[in-house]
Amino acid sequence: MTDHVYKLTEIVGTSTKGSDQAIEAALSRARGTIRNIRWFEVQATRGFVDSDGVTNYLVTLKVGFTLD
Repeated sequence: MTDHVYKLTEIVGTSTKGSDQAIEAALSRARGTIRNIRWFEVQATRGFVDSDGVTNYLVTLKVGFTLD
């Protein structure tokens, strides 16, 4: 088995549709700039309701990726 070294970074995804969509938005964007993503962990989930009643979901993720 090969040894690996991982780096962690924290990102936040947002969506008006739900927390799952916020996670997908965050990972989709991260894949565009971070290579070798191997796992993620949900750190926090928050929601905000604006004056018009629109709910915004914010999900904080810890993302692990292998170093080159």
